[in-house]
Amino acid sequence: MPARIEDVATHAGASIKTVSRVLNGLPSVRPKLRARIEASIRALNYIPNPSARSLAGNRSYLIALLYDNPTAGSNYIMELIVGVLMACKNTPYHAVLHPFESSDDPVAAIDGFVARHRPEAVILVPPHANNVELLQRLDQLDIRYSTISSKSGRTCLDVGFDERKAAAEIVRHLVELGHRRIGHITGLKGHGARTWRLNGYRDALHDAGIDFDASLVVEGDFTFASGIAGAKQLLDLPKAPTAIFAGNDDMACATVREAYERKLSVPGDLSVCGFDDTPAALLMSPELTTAHQPCRAMGRLAVEHVLNSIGSPVIRKKVQVPYRVQQRDSTAEPKSR
Repeated sequence: MPARIEDVATHAGASIKTVSRVLNGLPSVRPKLRARIEASIRALNYIPNPSARSLAGNRSYLIALLYDNPTAGSNYIMELIVGVLMACKNTPYHAVLHPFESSDDPVAAIDGFVARHRPEAVILVPPHANNVELLQRLDQLDIRYSTISSKSGRTCLDVGFDERKAAAEIVRHLVELGHRRIGHITGLKGHGARTWRLNGYRDALHDAGIDFDASLVVEGDFTFASGIAGAKQLLDLPKAPTAIFAGNDDMACATVREAYERKLSVPGDLSVCGFDDTPAALLMSPELTTAHQPCRAMGRLAVEHVLNSIGSPVIRKKVQVPYRVQQRDSTAEPKSR
């Protein structure tokens, strides 16, 4: 006979409820007791039946990752997905990965999604993480959620890092090299990252006593094409910048491409910085100076925290993960004028 949950409880000297909490990856189980229960599960070769558990408890054991604009910063989404899957690996939960397109009626969209899939928790990536109407509807549906890098003060569980500080550190690196005319290609409108990275750019200029010049800030949307357009606009200025800080690596790579089209060397004629530290940053020649965004860790922590919130009182919590600025060969001292 296959082992039952009752057999595991007897073997471990624990209650069925406590064994269930361990199987569901829930907190509030003492480490020693958890280890004893896990040892009993292995000893008895106990294998939970997900379908039976789902039917018995009227639960889906599904976590949904909702994201939009996958072509802009696709590596960002993929790294988050890896983190989400890693967090689900040793739990009874499974991830549903859903490209949730922006809609004029987010409430109807989320109602339809919930009706079809019955997720127990949702992970929201910008811009959905900033959609207050969407967050309110999830609250009404009593579905726990966590957000990635939300700029909305409404979310209860948010995982991110100090993007403003990281952006300021990148621009400060350029200032320390001697650059005074530093261009910036912004990210997508409505995205928290756009605001934080632009503010960090302005912070570093202010700290260095450099006046803000609006002509050195151009619009982008995190895509390679917008990086090309932004770099053209900056390099066509009567007095072009000696360095460009792009809002992400895709736009920074586009900037390097446009510089080469103009026979400008990087970093000899133009220093270029990105943000995110995607694989493209290391495939470039020269390798790209950028800020490493810990996407896998953010995806993993978003899942862990939202699972811990299921069945517990709602609490407001913001988790900050560390970042690092990678100084590479795409930046150097400016040529003397």
